[in-house]
Amino acid sequence: MAPPAAQLGPVRQTYAKSDTYPNLTRAYTEVSQVVRETGLLARAPKFYLLVGSALLVALAACGVAFVLLGDSWFQLIVAAALGIILTQIAFLSHEAAHKAIFTSGKANDRLAKILGNGIVGMSYSWWGSKHTRHHANPNRISRDPDIEIDTISFVEEDAAKASGLLGFITRRQGYLFFPLLAFEGINLHYLSIRHLVTTPGVKGRWYELTLLAIRFTVLFTIVFWFLPLGMAFAFLGVQLAVFGIYMGAAFAPNHKGMPIIDKDAKLDFFTKQVRTSRNVSGGWWATWLMGGLNYQVEHHLFPSMARPHLAKTREIVRDHCKTLDVPYTETTLLRSYGIVIAYLNRVGLSARDPFDCYIVERFRKV
Repeated sequence: MAPPAAQLGPVRQTYAKSDTYPNLTRAYTEVSQVVRETGLLARAPKFYLLVGSALLVALAACGVAFVLLGDSWFQLIVAAALGIILTQIAFLSHEAAHKAIFTSGKANDRLAKILGNGIVGMSYSWWGSKHTRHHANPNRISRDPDIEIDTISFVEEDAAKASGLLGFITRRQGYLFFPLLAFEGINLHYLSIRHLVTTPGVKGRWYELTLLAIRFTVLFTIVFWFLPLGMAFAFLGVQLAVFGIYMGAAFAPNHKGMPIIDKDAKLDFFTKQVRTSRNVSGGWWATWLMGGLNYQVEHHLFPSMARPHLAKTREIVRDHCKTLDVPYTETTLLRSYGIVIAYLNRVGLSARDPFDCYIVERFRKV
């Protein structure tokens, strides 16, 4: 009688190489020309003014509610709302960092720092460095920082090295993924500060550190001044948990479970970006919920594209993929989460020794 599959050890995953997909040298040139001629690379200042105003009103409403509620456990609702609003502001900062809001690069950088460092509490330079490398080589071994191990293992070689408590987590990482995201908010703040303090040659280091210092000083002073100690910690805990879960839930569906590219593979730009990205269906509500990241294929092909133009660009890219016989991946939000969980659990099996004998292990416990 065969033992359960989970006891057999992992089957090592293979990575896409240069000869895995046909080379489409002119594919991006052709699709980008159509997109440009359609006017979809134009900025959308009215849209971003509306979004920015709405977020400013929401942030002010949180402040008013905080003052009116005073010493009340209903403050935790305000904390959760603040976590959601900060994530939405992070989406806006992300777009500014991609030069999608203003025509001026300096204006975009300035806005990204004010929103990212000064309001969200994340380093612009840390995010920019990490995210630029991700866009250049999505899902590529040793080149995409988003699949490097950070508690969660995204490739089996990393999972196989996990031991002790990390190994315990890794073997169950698919199921633990969303609970672990509750700590991602703290992790993002920590990584931002560590980058600014320890990384040499960071441009604008002191400006960013000053913005972060002001942001955290104002937040902590208000929370701990107006709320009892226990309630203050609970407020921050809820805000950080909601922020971390929301951020992770927005970014996770986009590439996890898509093909992993070998570190030495040479693929054309169109193939590399389309085959490693996954869209989330749902239209306007998904766009609002995910800050435009539901159109991940289009975002990777045209990173500086304004959010309102992504839906129309999707039609052009999808038709182009159909003509070229290139798979265009799109699924529902819930289905994408199921794919991510299954993928992470499959990778996590590598934390188990593939030479463990099920029978021996069973009788060893008797």
